[in-house]
Amino acid sequence: YYNSRRSLAIREMSVKDNLVLFEDDCGQLRKMGPRILVTGGAGYIGSHACKALAGAGFVPVTYDNLSHGHESAVRWGPFECGDLANAAQLDEVIERHRPVAVMHFAAFIEARESIINPAKYYENNLNSMLGLLAAMRRGGIDRIVFSSTAAVYGIPEKVPIDEGHPLLPISAYGSSKLMCERILEDYVAAYGLRAISLRYFNAAGADPGGDIGESHEPETHLIPIVLEAAAGRRPFVVIYGDQYETRDGTCIRDYVHVNDLADAHLLALHRLELGSGAHVYNLGQGSGFTVREVIKAAQRVTGRPIATRVQNPRSGDPPVLLADARRAIRDLGWHPLRGDLDVQIADAWKWAQMQLERQERAERIAP
Repeated sequence: YYNSRRSLAIREMSVKDNLVLFEDDCGQLRKMGPRILVTGGAGYIGSHACKALAGAGFVPVTYDNLSHGHESAVRWGPFECGDLANAAQLDEVIERHRPVAVMHFAAFIEARESIINPAKYYENNLNSMLGLLAAMRRGGIDRIVFSSTAAVYGIPEKVPIDEGHPLLPISAYGSSKLMCERILEDYVAAYGLRAISLRYFNAAGADPGGDIGESHEPETHLIPIVLEAAAGRRPFVVIYGDQYETRDGTCIRDYVHVNDLADAHLLALHRLELGSGAHVYNLGQGSGFTVREVIKAAQRVTGRPIATRVQNPRSGDPPVLLADARRAIRDLGWHPLRGDLDVQIADAWKWAQMQLERQERAERIAP
């Protein structure tokens, strides 16, 4: 029932009043709190949210088709391998686990790919949201925290960007997320749903303990790419443009630690317990770092040289993206704790090194 990688083998004994009773290896009954359905819980941010939920006394139930996630990241609650397009399976999972709320991470997220293949993003991201909301209505679940994105803003007219900034996405990815936000607003008005959409800026870092971290194939995010170069897994880092009107000519981005994002999801869940409506919040530091500053920080943290090559700027890349997260600080009580870039990179580097060690051990053990 639980992922076999958990250090504590536990078996479900009974379900009463939305609390789960377990027997641990010592024969002691343990009680855990309400279950939360986490779609995409085997992915980068979703798995960190699952760990945070478990730490807060919830039981995260991961529902993931593993198209981009990793079963090894599901370590803090039940794993259900399934697709949101499978209504019968989703209904059965909801009936069996009886979650009180949903955190919805499952989506395709590569903005540049979405420009080339928009149909893939609209079909998956919108249909997944609609199928999930239909299942929630059938199952009597009225709370959802949605993983949205700063891509809903498009090219910023001003920085830092607050939630009132014009919504003019330039990719099918950003447009699909904005459509999902608007679907939630309509469901709130029509059906009494309670919803919070969290607009991330640049997620970074990894669990400080090294349990989970960022792993995409292929990798498109700057910090993991830089660390791959530091580890010798790629020959150089491409810098797309060095003539922007910034302090060193390269783009500035707002990096927020993935654990701080996970904390925001817990706070959003609590906010939904206290009130109704549809709400949106930016999640970012409000300050940022250039591409060259990220590379220099990675060299400091790893102690290794990192080669670079400058290429032409990519169309649609704004010079600066910074979040105004004052609304989340005010309404949710959110305060990012791991904003130091060196800390974010150190956590990501620890995860990358542990992953490499695990792979090497597995290769030595393999016949």
